[in-house]
Amino acid sequence: MDLITLIERIGEAPTAALFGLLTGVVFGASAQRSRFCLRAATVEFARGKMQDSVAVWLLTFSTALVWVQGAQMLGLMDSYSARMMAVPGSWSGAMIGGLIFGVGMVLARGCSGRLLVLAATGNLRSVVSGLIFAVVAQMSLSGILTPLRNQLASLWVTSGGRNMDLLAATRLPDFAGLLIGAGIAMLALVLARRNRIGATRLVFASGVGFAVALGWVLTFSLSQVAFDPVQVESATFTGPSANTLMFFLERDSVLQFDIGLVPGVFIGALIAAALGGELKFQAFDDAPTMRKAMTGAAMMGFGGMLAGGCAIGAGVTGGSIFVGTAWLALFCMWIGAMATDWLVDQRGAVRTA
Repeated sequence: MDLITLIERIGEAPTAALFGLLTGVVFGASAQRSRFCLRAATVEFARGKMQDSVAVWLLTFSTALVWVQGAQMLGLMDSYSARMMAVPGSWSGAMIGGLIFGVGMVLARGCSGRLLVLAATGNLRSVVSGLIFAVVAQMSLSGILTPLRNQLASLWVTSGGRNMDLLAATRLPDFAGLLIGAGIAMLALVLARRNRIGATRLVFASGVGFAVALGWVLTFSLSQVAFDPVQVESATFTGPSANTLMFFLERDSVLQFDIGLVPGVFIGALIAAALGGELKFQAFDDAPTMRKAMTGAAMMGFGGMLAGGCAIGAGVTGGSIFVGTAWLALFCMWIGAMATDWLVDQRGAVRTA
């Protein structure tokens, strides 16, 4: 069945949601099996270690770069039409929001995508934190926190009515993105060999990056044949978490890519955990841990919306098409996370020892 036939049978909006579901299932299963987690990678790096979490994150990031840039060279994707590239970006939002998200990520012991994956395995801490994240993200998108977000985002924006394409801005050739991805992949594989990471985990780590490319290609393909405008987008969890929450609360909500993505991640992670015998109910360890997790989730909700994406949305999805503010947001997430690990976890452990 070709894409036009599928649209004629079920409609454009359900097709977009179906594509989101497919992208989410691949992402969720791969993230669960690979234990992909930006927080874990930043904590390792902050403590002077380059172990399995760093290797997995680098392999995921590089795989997304290679697949997306390769798809673009083949004409299967056009980053110029991607929503996050086609609209103005906020440098101030990327910096401030990235730092806030990084802090929250460490306090909550996982980024928004990781919380969703863990929730599917029976982690009740992640369920609670994920709901708080979604509520605060919605408050930041169109609620009481919207004026503050808009004020901070307007402090410094990109020029020309669009975001910055880093490859174009630095006048690098079209194949430069592919080479950068390949270089990072080589580093990831060296670290993987040093840390004796098994082939299965590496395959699933690559699967997370592939899911990002899959989302880009599917939404771009739909945008080329759909009658109504379709956003060219891929995996991210700040906006989609808020949209999915409101979809189940409002009667007039419509299907879109986001509405399929979040349930898809949950389903994919649930299936992977069940097949791996890793389904297990887990709760908060104690009250201080609960307070930290809830605070961190709220910070991620606001920070991710301000930064223009979460650790996945800005860090991998936006990074894969070289969106300027996405790379800045990712850098600030690393800084915020490492600083929080040092101030809260490392120094806290020393004081209590």
